[in-house]
Amino acid sequence: MVSVGTMVWLTSELMFFAGLFAMFFTLRSTQPAMWAEYSQRLDLPLATLITVILVASSVTAQFGVFAAERHQPRRTGGPLSMKSWGMVEWYILSFLLGTIFIAGQSYEFAVLVSHGVSIQTNAFGSAFYITTGFHGLHVLGGLFAFLYVIARAYFSVKFTHKEASAAVVISYYWHFVDVVWIALFGVVYILPLLV
Repeated sequence: MVSVGTMVWLTSELMFFAGLFAMFFTLRSTQPAMWAEYSQRLDLPLATLITVILVASSVTAQFGVFAAERHQPRRTGGPLSMKSWGMVEWYILSFLLGTIFIAGQSYEFAVLVSHGVSIQTNAFGSAFYITTGFHGLHVLGGLFAFLYVIARAYFSVKFTHKEASAAVVISYYWHFVDVVWIALFGVVYILPLLV
């Protein structure tokens, strides 16, 4: 039931982000000059780097799911032997990668603000900060969820199906956040290059 409930909730989140995407498409169609001018101020190399990092975190999270499904909460070998890692180690790595993503996004926000592009500047600034900012908040939520599942694995006497299910549900959310970012990256950073 938790998995089904999570899928229903993620569907509602998808509708929320669809509305945010609509803002960008409306802006592009009604104010193409502003769209073109302000899109050039975005840091494409940084955005590409943090996109790769976020996608990598989805891969590491999936390895954590595989470990959880075989009921292996922690590593069985040395800390550098990734083959022996359990769900906890993979989720810690996913957490670190997600944190790097947030740091990169925060850096880009700070640079843009220092160059006069803020949420109050114009419609582009509003659309950019609202869409990427809400996504960033979702990433933060996922980071807290990773910490919750990691703590739960440490404090549980026995790693059961209940703990494994929690890890799987968190991965659904994390994969969703990654897919949304890939779409955002395409619309916000790549689409202006093509038009």
